[in-house]
This record gives sequence, C-alpha cells and structure tokens, in this order.
Amino acid sequence: MTHRLHLIAIAALALGTLAACGEKPQTGAGIRSDAAPYAGTGSNFTEPGWKAGDKASWEAQLKARQQYGQNEYTRTQTK
Repeated sequence: MTHRLHLIAIAALALGTLAACGEKPQTGAGIRSDAAPYAGTGSNFTEPGWKAGDKASWEAQLKARQQYGQNEYTRTQTK
C-alpha cells in the first residue's frame, strides 16, 4: 500500500513540475499605438474638460489628478 502511495506522490510531483513548463512567454505584445497619449483613444469615457489632441489640456488634467486625486496630503486634511 505504501508503495502505491509513493508512486502516486511521485506522479503528482512530476505533473506539478511539468505544469510550470507550460507558461507562455510574456513578450509585452499588448495594444501599441504610435500616437501621442494626449491624442486620445476615441472612447466616449473621457474626463469632462479634456479635449482629445490638446497637449496643454492633457497636462492640466494630469496635474489636477495628481494634485487632488492621488495626493494623500490634500485628501486627508482635517478642517
């Protein structure tokens, strides 16, 4: 009986080891675009006040997001 358990354990270990070999290489072949980020994506889900293709508007939106949305010092101030 223990001989059979050892064979099952070895088979499970071999299958687990071989499963790690099946990972696909991550080549970073995601969506790529040669357009500038401020050119927009054509999506209807954009921030109000941002104009696609306007670099100054893009930079202003990034600055506002950094200052008000991602800055913990301005978000946690007590009044």
